[in-house]
Amino acid sequence: MAETNKNRRAQDPEQVIEQGLGRFELFIERNGKAMLIALGVIIVLVGGYFSYKYLYLAPRADKASAAMFEAQNQFERDSFALALNGNASFDGFLSIADQYGNTPQGNIAKHYAGLCYLYMGEYQQAIDAFKSYKAVKDNAAGTLIAAQNLGLTGDAYVELGQLEEGVKYYERAAAFSDNVGTAPVYLKKAGLANEKLGNLQKALEQYTAIRNDYPRSMQARDIEKFIARVQQQL
Repeated sequence: MAETNKNRRAQDPEQVIEQGLGRFELFIERNGKAMLIALGVIIVLVGGYFSYKYLYLAPRADKASAAMFEAQNQFERDSFALALNGNASFDGFLSIADQYGNTPQGNIAKHYAGLCYLYMGEYQQAIDAFKSYKAVKDNAAGTLIAAQNLGLTGDAYVELGQLEEGVKYYERAAAFSDNVGTAPVYLKKAGLANEKLGNLQKALEQYTAIRNDYPRSMQARDIEKFIARVQQQL
């Protein structure tokens, strides 16, 4: 055994390296195909992501922005049916959402479509459109729109007489964004709906939250009378 170890220590370094390379080549021979497949998958995924983002999504986003211009123009003119459906000259929000739904512009077109349906009195279609919108939380504007989207869904449910569902969405909208521009609006709507449902304690909690948490909001200006009204009924 000692002689064997001695022989190994005395072995030509080049032979040791060659033996090591031989073992490595054997490993590659046995496993190389799987390694190359795995490496290829990684390259395809990484390359595919950047190709998808910059060669596919970016140009589509530009096209969607151009398409949105006239639809938004008609929306601002209160031409809701035209903004929604478009005509031979331009695409409406429905078409933009269908064609470019995986872009930010296509996503916001779904929200616009819900608004058009809401203003046209087509409440179930409005709900469906609002629910197809994907909330964006990575910036202040996206958070506000997402909160509004939930609140408007609540409006549509209330218009259909489904107050319980309306309350759920108002409460979700109020909780989604702790913002003086949206949260007290939807807290008050939830309170009013809860009053109609006879949920007086819940309504009182929501009115009180407006007074305590958002004292500078417009809704807080006359909230004391709503609080007093509910307290008289309890």
